[in-house]
Amino acid sequence: MKASEKAGSLISVNMISESEFTVQGHGVHTAYKEITSALRSREDIDISINTDRPVDITHIQTVGLYATRRLLRRGSKKVVSAHLVPDSFIGSLRAARYWLPLARLWLKFFYSRADLVLACSGMVRDELKNEMGLKNVELLYNTVDMRQYEISPSDRARSREQLGLSSEDFVVIGNGQIQPRKRLDTFIAIANSMPDAKFYWVGGSPFKQLGADYSKMQKMINQLPENMIVTGLIPLHEVRQYYAAADVFVLPATQENHPMCVLEAAGASLPIVLRDIPQYDDTFRGDAIMASTDEEFISAVEELRSNRDLYQKTQAGSREIAKRFDSSSGASRAVEFYRSLISNSSVVE
Repeated sequence: MKASEKAGSLISVNMISESEFTVQGHGVHTAYKEITSALRSREDIDISINTDRPVDITHIQTVGLYATRRLLRRGSKKVVSAHLVPDSFIGSLRAARYWLPLARLWLKFFYSRADLVLACSGMVRDELKNEMGLKNVELLYNTVDMRQYEISPSDRARSREQLGLSSEDFVVIGNGQIQPRKRLDTFIAIANSMPDAKFYWVGGSPFKQLGADYSKMQKMINQLPENMIVTGLIPLHEVRQYYAAADVFVLPATQENHPMCVLEAAGASLPIVLRDIPQYDDTFRGDAIMASTDEEFISAVEELRSNRDLYQKTQAGSREIAKRFDSSSGASRAVEFYRSLISNSSVVE
């Protein structure tokens, strides 16, 4: 008899994430923490982490060897959150172009063994279906608890005081690992163009020498303009302080799937400036400013600083993003998928 049958409508879920005991400070870990927290708040879910107890659903967030053992173990329905596609490794880890074919084969093997794969964006879903030929893929966007990022005037004043900022400072924030695809160089170019503004990049290099162009990235950090700070890796709960102090959020990355930092910025109602890439077509386009070149990024941030109407319009766009990607709706959707698997019915459309 299944655990769900013993407990009526209660579904037992074992959340599997190797980031609990390995590297943190990256978006996959944040996504795992957010969905776990949202599910834990529900009365119809009994959730545990990396446990050995019998459960209805094993929900896997990472793709390493420990996760593989849990994926291949019998006894429960297996759900895998697809945070990664092969291109995610380019500009992230060292020498990725040489081992990328093996990574592609590994991801296809891993995802194909699940009962259900939950793609974190429409483009990820399409790639898994069309390029890998997977039939077990549905869409479940990454979400965050937007209430945790709501910023009051007192939050803003306190955060600015803690960071040594005045109420008049114009503050731009970026967030992400220090790696080539995040395009820290573009963020630096914006900082160089606005020497009277303050710039913070929240993030570091969790994979250190295994990261792509690690030495080059460190050299870049060592030559930052005077008006810019890179925080390095900090605990997730401390990141909110930087959103609270900021006026604008910028992510110049050239490859993303459904980045958690954009959702966090939306929760803080910050105007958002992103690179114009197709991965955002079904998520952020229309509600964030899109830029393609350093000059366009610079122009966008400068205009947000000087044009109050544009600032408020883009801020309203962030609030729309926040409405779409709140964790309560993401958890509800996940539970629908769980129930569908348990009842052996077709996956919810």
